[in-house]
Amino acid sequence: MELIVAVYDDWGIGKDGTQPVALSADRKFFRQATKGAMVIVGRRTIEDFPGKQPLPGRVNVALTRKGGQIPGFTVCKSPEEAAELAKTAQRAMVIGGGSIYRQMLPMCDTAYITKVHATPESDTFFHNLDEDPDWELRETLQSGEEDGIAYDICLYKRKGTA
Repeated sequence: MELIVAVYDDWGIGKDGTQPVALSADRKFFRQATKGAMVIVGRRTIEDFPGKQPLPGRVNVALTRKGGQIPGFTVCKSPEEAAELAKTAQRAMVIGGGSIYRQMLPMCDTAYITKVHATPESDTFFHNLDEDPDWELRETLQSGEEDGIAYDICLYKRKGTA
């Protein structure tokens, strides 16, 4: 399973349920990377989706302890249930938010990390893969600058995986 996230220099990912700094290059990369994939997302992150609607061109899975129904989403009540469902997809990507990343990271072997070189105030953080001996930076896929903010889109792999 894979994940995709944009982090700031302090590995913050958001404040009050949204990204304080969002770059169009990162959004474009996100759209391309997740197109046609199964995406696993938490209920609170769905609130930040355009119109709170499922992402088009993807199989949308909501991971929430509350269960119930969310129109356009398959609902899973546990990380294990979501991981089992992910096995039915050609490609499955965890897309947030913070608690979903924490729960699903142990089940992922690939991470697409956009490093946004800024440090806005964040109240939610992603696990620092640079400090985790189980993960390694394999490749910088893209670098650039947008509105005076530098960024790098990086591919991380869990050590011991192809």
